[in-house]
Amino acid sequence: VQLQASGGGLVQAGSPLRLACAASGRTDRINHMAWFRQAPGKERQLVGAVNWRGGYPDYSDDVKERFIIFRDNAKSTLDLQMTSLMPEDTAIYYCAVDTIGRIRPRTRNEFDYWGQGTQVTVSS
Repeated sequence: VQLQASGGGLVQAGSPLRLACAASGRTDRINHMAWFRQAPGKERQLVGAVNWRGGYPDYSDDVKERFIIFRDNAKSTLDLQMTSLMPEDTAIYYCAVDTIGRIRPRTRNEFDYWGQGTQVTVSS
């Protein structure tokens, strides 16, 4: 599976931004897809994840109410709509895929394919 993330950029606090992740290759092997982010000097953390075959996304507490994940199985894409962005949302955002079939993967080590990352910078 190959993942291509796009849509990052520099925005002002309070602005929206939408990231896109396109999957290609053996997309039939996808079980879960997720967005992670990594701020400078910090660990890579889950933003939100969704079961590729159905169900609602889970979100980390610090983005709930502000970020929404959109899954399009037909196009093999996973978008992240971010609203009310804050400077602390500044990070490199990565999309990731689990093809092994874990029950509820939520940590970095449980995802086996990664996109290249897209930088999001929020100015105050």
